[in-house]
Amino acid sequence: MKLFWKEQVPLLLFYCLQTALVPLLYWLTGDGRPLPIVAYGILLSSTVLAGFLIYRYFSQRALYKRLSRPVQELNELIQSHGSSPLAEALNELLQQVYRQVQDILHRHNRRTEEHISFINRWVHQMKTPLSVIQLTVQELDEPAADSILEELDRLQKGLEMVLYTSRLDNFEHDFTVGPVLLLNIVREAVADNRKLCIRKKVYPDIQVDDAQLVYTDKKWLRFMLGQLITNAVNYSAGIGRKVTFTTFARGEAIILQIEDEGIGIRPEDLRRVFHPYFTGTRGRQYKESTGMGLYLVREVCSRLGHEVELESEVGRGTKVRLVFPRAPKETSNLTTL
Repeated sequence: MKLFWKEQVPLLLFYCLQTALVPLLYWLTGDGRPLPIVAYGILLSSTVLAGFLIYRYFSQRALYKRLSRPVQELNELIQSHGSSPLAEALNELLQQVYRQVQDILHRHNRRTEEHISFINRWVHQMKTPLSVIQLTVQELDEPAADSILEELDRLQKGLEMVLYTSRLDNFEHDFTVGPVLLLNIVREAVADNRKLCIRKKVYPDIQVDDAQLVYTDKKWLRFMLGQLITNAVNYSAGIGRKVTFTTFARGEAIILQIEDEGIGIRPEDLRRVFHPYFTGTRGRQYKESTGMGLYLVREVCSRLGHEVELESEVGRGTKVRLVFPRAPKETSNLTTL
């Protein structure tokens, strides 16, 4: 209704001007017409104008309503907006726009799928030569072998990050949620990063309840833990440092906490550590930092319905908490992953 009256403002202004000019014209010409006749003429023209406005509003009411609210879904563009000539012209125009947008989206999605497929194939192809090189280097006794193995381990982790990052776009087709034993996943994630822990002289301290279940996807949880362990170890390098894994309940949620004794995060960086590619002041001190670990953890958590919390103090370490909603009762009889 508001849009309708805004559109009619020029017409109403011209009508008011005309209504004022008619009596003025009679007065200037000296035509002594009685006032009731002039008032009758104004009333008659006002009635005709009101009828026109009523017809105009009801004939284009659907169009005005559509233009008065934002588009929530793309399909709304092809809905009918009335049968008036203006509404039909708008319907045809929006249908053309809809078809063009759909065509652009289709081409974009196809290119994206092709790109993701290429990345996945490339990552898997690269894993084979890396494994061969790693097995070959392990048989060498040269001092440089350890450095080569370290770089190979870094390459493997980088390839894994690329692979999982590419899968985020099709996440809904790449996860299976079920009850998972936290202790098993934590042990597997620690085992995956065993060489990194030994190299950095950082030791895991697992204090996870051996019967604690959470409702999540095993593969993605293991990936998230790998990212968090890598960060904790890299920023805690030193003799005798630990990374502690604990679980506890908080209301209706289960918390998995990963606590390190590293350099911590400065307060001004805390709000940005979940942004992609942000390494922060501390992160720039370490060449291993990519700025993607915490970003990927947050993205995966949001897709799985989990939450991630971070607490840090410079010089005293960082605590990262994964918050899992309690598994529904009907899942208690499912096979544990």
